[in-house]
Amino acid sequence: MDLTLLSAVFTVLLGFSAQSHSLVRSHDEGVDPDPSQRLDITSRILGANRRVSQILVEGDVAISKTRNAMKCWGGYCTWKKSYNGLVEVPYTISDYYYDSEKASILKAMETFHQKTCVRFVPHRGQTDYLSIESELGCWSSVGRDGGHQVVSLSVYGCLEHGTIQHELLHALGFHHEHTRSDRDRYVRINWGNVQAMNKYDFHKKDTNNLNTPYDYTSVMHYGRTVFSSGFGDTITPIPDSSVAVGQSKEMSDIDILRINRLYRCRN
Repeated sequence: MDLTLLSAVFTVLLGFSAQSHSLVRSHDEGVDPDPSQRLDITSRILGANRRVSQILVEGDVAISKTRNAMKCWGGYCTWKKSYNGLVEVPYTISDYYYDSEKASILKAMETFHQKTCVRFVPHRGQTDYLSIESELGCWSSVGRDGGHQVVSLSVYGCLEHGTIQHELLHALGFHHEHTRSDRDRYVRINWGNVQAMNKYDFHKKDTNNLNTPYDYTSVMHYGRTVFSSGFGDTITPIPDSSVAVGQSKEMSDIDILRINRLYRCRN
């Protein structure tokens, strides 16, 4: 083969190899996607969950192994407070993650440490703990479920700051904001625009709202087009329909307030 042609083929193959590698681990350098291409947080999560085969409620909530419903009765599925007043949540992080990916997870945990009494601590043999793994998709059960409890943060789309905090909030016991018991005063669910198979995902929960206001800016709020049948928005804020929902990049002040109230922090 002509050496010039051989060199050209080799160059093309190198370029293809580099491109393929970038597709495999898009977050290996912790680079945030182009803001112009930013989707609402729920759309990003649902995009990452397209190939998940297990049953997930509301798009990213795993069915409890120990409870018949998602509600925490009597606080038994909250994490326990230590004698020092801190709520210690043991965790492990899979070695599948690159160091930079582990750093992204630890950075998302740090806001909890700075602004609440929750502390994510390395697992040291405790019975109940979070196992953070890169399974298919982004998902968690709600609250302390007992034993080895997986929080899935796939390297394929789940390592943005707000997404990590979203799943950790589920693990601490929090639901999506649009399912609050008082939500009908703040948002309208456009049932005619919701895909038939997803109507259950918009049912209200018997939530403990902790005497906090409805929060359009919560990192736990659905975007306005989530589970749309393609004929319009599924969620419309009221009375001002122009209010942004689902666009948070991290926990809101009210998200933090709720953690402190649920766990009776002194912060």
